[in-house]
Amino acid sequence: MEFIDAKLITTAVKYEQYPPKDLPEIALVGRSNVGKSSLINCLANRKNLARTSSTPGKTATINFYEFGKKFRIVDLPGYGYAKVSQKEREKWAGMIENYLARRENLVLVIQLVDARHKPTADDKTMFDWIKSYNYEPFVVATKLDKLKKSQIDGNLTAIYDDLHLTEDSVLIPFSAENRTGREEVLELIDYVLEPEGENQIED
Repeated sequence: MEFIDAKLITTAVKYEQYPPKDLPEIALVGRSNVGKSSLINCLANRKNLARTSSTPGKTATINFYEFGKKFRIVDLPGYGYAKVSQKEREKWAGMIENYLARRENLVLVIQLVDARHKPTADDKTMFDWIKSYNYEPFVVATKLDKLKKSQIDGNLTAIYDDLHLTEDSVLIPFSAENRTGREEVLELIDYVLEPEGENQIED
C-alpha cells in the first residue's frame, strides 16, 4: 500500500475562507451519505482523513484536502437530505454554486451517485447544473459492494441512461470497502492534471 501525503488544510463556508488558488482542485459533489468521505479516505489510503458519518446532511462546510502539495480534493456539502430545513438546503446550494462559479483553479468535478439506486431528481439536477458551468461531470457509482454481481450491469446501465451519458462520458463503479475503482479514479485525476505539468499522481 503506497503512502500518499494528504491532509485537511481548511474548511470554509464563504469565498473569503478558501485557500489560495495555487493548486488545481477537483470537486466532489453528491447526495448526503453517498460516500464522498469514504472515497477521499480510500484515495488517500487513510481511515479517518475525512470523517464519515451515519447521519446524512451533517457536512455543512466546504472541506479542502491537499494531496502531496500537487492538487486538492474539495468536498462540497451533500444535497438532497429531506430532514434538513429548506433554508439550510438553500444555504448549502448557495455554497456549492458560489464555489463552482468563482473557483478559477477548479479543473474537474466528480459527481458521486449510489450504485444501488437510479439517480434521483436531485442527482439529475446537479448533473445538469454542473454542465451549465461548462464542466463535464465524471460520475462515480459508489457502494458497489452492496450489490449482487447479477445487479451490477443493470444498475450501471440505469445510471448511464438516466443521466443521459454519452460514449465519451466517464462512469466508474466504486467501492471503498473493497477498493474497486480506486485505481481508475486516480488515473482519471492523473489524466486531468497532466496538462498542468508536474501535477501528476505518483501511484
